Amino acid sequence: MRAASAPRRDPAKRGAVRAVVLVALAALLPAAGCADAPTPQVARPVTAGPTDTVLGTLDVVYLTMMVAHTEQTMEIVRLGRDRVADPELRTLVAAIEVTEADELTAMRAWLRDAGPAATAQPHDHTGHGAGPADLARLRNAPAGQVDAVLRQLLGSHQQAAADLARAHVATATNPRVRELARRVEQSRTAEVRLLTAPAAGRR
Repeated sequence: MRAASAPRRDPAKRGAVRAVVLVALAALLPAAGCADAPTPQVARPVTAGPTDTVLGTLDVVYLTMMVAHTEQTMEIVRLGRDRVADPELRTLVAAIEVTEADELTAMRAWLRDAGPAATAQPHDHTGHGAGPADLARLRNAPAGQVDAVLRQLLGSHQQAAADLARAHVATATNPRVRELARRVEQSRTAEVRLLTAPAAGRR
């Protein structure tokens, strides 16, 4: 059975969201004591060349892992975005949602274009993602604790994504996948610094 397709979003509105969150993030990074950290990057449209659909075995494994990981990121965001009190954290969460929605669309398309063997690749997310207990902790967090729980959970989750991406940069065979891994490593590392910055540094 095919999963129901996501509702279409207005491209103009989407572009406006990207512009707003990037400007806000540029201000947030120095405030968190991360002026020299790489800025979280919103995914850019990728054009495919004639050989870009060819994925190596490790590329398929990486993309499959990242699809599962990103799906969990989106679940974490959905659980916390409407309950966040800190406006800076709310801006960061909005940026993560926009960026990773685009990345997820691209990764699924690359796997689909690579053929049935790529899309059939199974993946066990145990060990490097948020588990049911983590999600339940965020879901059930009292209002005054949502920000702290979200920072801890999302910070750990994005660190795992950065580690996966960093490892794949050296082993990727597909240039698009290598570039994606490089951008993921940079953006997630910057996000972790913002999420885990001491409270004093966020003022």
